[in-house]
Amino acid sequence: MTRTEHVKYYALTILLPMILMAGATFGVGKLILALPSGEAAVSRSLAADRTSLWNALTDIGSSLSDTPYIVAATAICAIIFRLVYKRWRESVFLIAAVWSQSLVFLATTMIVGRHRPPVRHLDEAPPTSSFPSGHVSAAVAFYCGVALILSSHVRNRGLQVVIWVLGIAAPLAVGFSRVYRGMHFLTDVLWGLLLGVGCVVMAARAILYRRERQRRRASELVRPA
Repeated sequence: MTRTEHVKYYALTILLPMILMAGATFGVGKLILALPSGEAAVSRSLAADRTSLWNALTDIGSSLSDTPYIVAATAICAIIFRLVYKRWRESVFLIAAVWSQSLVFLATTMIVGRHRPPVRHLDEAPPTSSFPSGHVSAAVAFYCGVALILSSHVRNRGLQVVIWVLGIAAPLAVGFSRVYRGMHFLTDVLWGLLLGVGCVVMAARAILYRRERQRRRASELVRPA
């Protein structure tokens, strides 16, 4: 492919989907603000039933997707994947998945401007708004991205299941922790999950499975009628 073709390819497979996800995130965020959701009652109920044990457990759960940790873990995994697999495809995929959700989140959260739940916050509130949950979208992009890479390189079905159970459990733990600790409403977390999944799928199609799709198309072109 020429440089122009590369630019066109990534514009259509990464930039355009990111713009669409940003538009959808903004639209859904404004719709949630315009409609009564009753989610504050859920936040108040969880806050009323807090215990020291769950405070400690959710502190760990929330920290699984703290920005410094995700940035460092992504960099370390990208280096390890490059060394182990002797190519850049897996590393670039993971970086694209994590950073694309971050860019969509940063582009939309402030202009949506949703306030945090009306309960005592157990974590320091960042300057961004409550919608969507950047912790959750980052957790999905990183943990599910790593799970997708690892599971594609093992043939044991049982090990694949274990990898995906862990990869899915981490974002769910982060999501529950963020709601429990009064940092997000339930819809913030749900949209964060969808945003993370969207970025993983986008990056996988554009980078991780690009050559497989090209080979499939090539074989279809040369297949006799």
